[in-house]
Amino acid sequence: MAKKKILYWECSSGISGDMAVASLLDAGADEKVLLEVLKTIPAHGFDIKISRVSKSGLDCCDFNVVLDKDHENHDHDMEYLFGHDHIHSHEHMEEHVYNEDHTHLQEDTHHHEHRNLSDVIAIIDKTHITENARALAVKIFTILAQAEAKAHGTDINHVHFHEVGAIDSIADIIAVSVCLDNLAVDEVCIPSMNEGCGTVRCQHGILPVPVPAVANIIAEYGIAVNQMDIKGEFITPTGAAVAAAVRTTDRLPDKYIIKKIGIGAGKRTYERPSILRAMIIETDAESECGKANTGCEEADYIYKLESNIDDCTGEILGYVMDLLYNAGAREVNYMPVFMKKNRPGWLITVICKEENIKTLENIIFSETTTIGIRRQKMERTILKREISEIATPLGNAVVKVCDSGDSKVFYPEYESAAAIAKKNNVPLKEVYDIIKREINSGGQCGKKEKDRDKL
Repeated sequence: MAKKKILYWECSSGISGDMAVASLLDAGADEKVLLEVLKTIPAHGFDIKISRVSKSGLDCCDFNVVLDKDHENHDHDMEYLFGHDHIHSHEHMEEHVYNEDHTHLQEDTHHHEHRNLSDVIAIIDKTHITENARALAVKIFTILAQAEAKAHGTDINHVHFHEVGAIDSIADIIAVSVCLDNLAVDEVCIPSMNEGCGTVRCQHGILPVPVPAVANIIAEYGIAVNQMDIKGEFITPTGAAVAAAVRTTDRLPDKYIIKKIGIGAGKRTYERPSILRAMIIETDAESECGKANTGCEEADYIYKLESNIDDCTGEILGYVMDLLYNAGAREVNYMPVFMKKNRPGWLITVICKEENIKTLENIIFSETTTIGIRRQKMERTILKREISEIATPLGNAVVKVCDSGDSKVFYPEYESAAAIAKKNNVPLKEVYDIIKREINSGGQCGKKEKDRDKL
C-alpha cells in the first residue's frame, strides 16, 4: 500500500526563517547537502553556524546566519525591536554545542544594502541549487515582494527589501528550500499559526503586530492565525512567506504515524519559548478508507463558488464555462433564476479544489459583470476510482472503475467512446453498448491509474 509523507509544522510559537530551517534539519534534512549549497551563495558578510541549544529544557537545533558588523540588521536585538519597556521572560537559554559547523562564505560581488526582487533572484540563480529548490526559493521571495508592494502601494518590481532582502533572510530562504527538497515530502500541513500583539521596530519605524507584510500574506493565502496575549512578533515576514509557499493543507489525516520529530530554536526571548516543531508523519495513501464498512470511501474537501449575474448572455456564460474548466474547475453549471425586482438572471456555480480558487475567481470577475462571489467549503465522501482500458472489437476503450465495496462499477469515458465511434463510423450509443457488453462478459482491464483528481 502506498505511503504518503507529510511535513506537519506546529506553529504554536509562530514561525521564522531560521526556526523553519532548524526544524527541518532536526527532522532529518541532510546538513552536509545544505552547507555545500550555502557555500555557493554569491554574497559575503556572513557565516553559518549550526548547533544544539536548550530552550525551556528542550534540546533544539539552532540555525544561525552570523552577520559581520557591516551587515547586522538588529533582527535579534530585543531592545532595538521592542524598546526598553519590553518584558523579558525568565527563560535561560543555555547553548550546549554537540556539533557545530562554521562555514565561511566568500563573495566576488558587492553588497547591496537594499535589494529588489531581481537582485535576489539573481543571487538565487547563481547559487548551486536543484531546480526544485530554486523554484521554491523564488516563489517564497515573490510572495514577500507582493506583500511588500501591497503594503507600500508600489509595483512588485520596485519594492526594495530591507530586512527580508538582507543576506540572512536570503540564506534562510535558500536553506528552507534546500531542506524541503531534500526531505521530499508529499504534503505540508499547517493548521494555524500563533502570533503575538503590540508593536515592533523595523526599517519603516514602529509598526503593529502582525506587521503589514505578514498581515498581507496571511490574508492573501487564507492562513488561520491565533492571537496570543503576549507582546512580541512571533510570525516574521520570511516565516509567513515560507508557510504560504509550501502549505498544501490545513488538516491532519485522521490516522498517521510519526516518523521523525525536529525542533528548531528561535533567537528571540518571549514568555513563550521560541521554538518550531516539525513532524515528519506517514499515512497510507488510502488510510481514509474505512475497513469496518466497505473499505472504499475517502473523506475529502471541495469548494463551491457561486455568483448571481443578471446581465450576461448565454454565449458569454458558455465562454466562461470553457475557461473555468480549462483552469481546473471540477464542475461548472449555470441555471436561470429570478433576482430582486423580478429581474431574470443566472446562478453560476463552480466546484473546485482549494488550490484553484484564486484563479477561478479571477476568471469570473474578469469575464462577467459580477461584483461578488460566495465561497463555501464542503466535506464530501467519494469512492475510490481508477482509470483503466478494456479491449473491445472496435479497439481499446477507457473506462472509470469505481469501488463500491461489495462490487466494482465501470463507466465508459465519453472522450474515448466518442473517438472510437468516429474512427469506426458507428453511432456513439452502439459503442457504449459494446463497451458494457465487454465489461459484463469479464473483459480484461489494464493500464490502471488513480483518478482522484478527475472529479
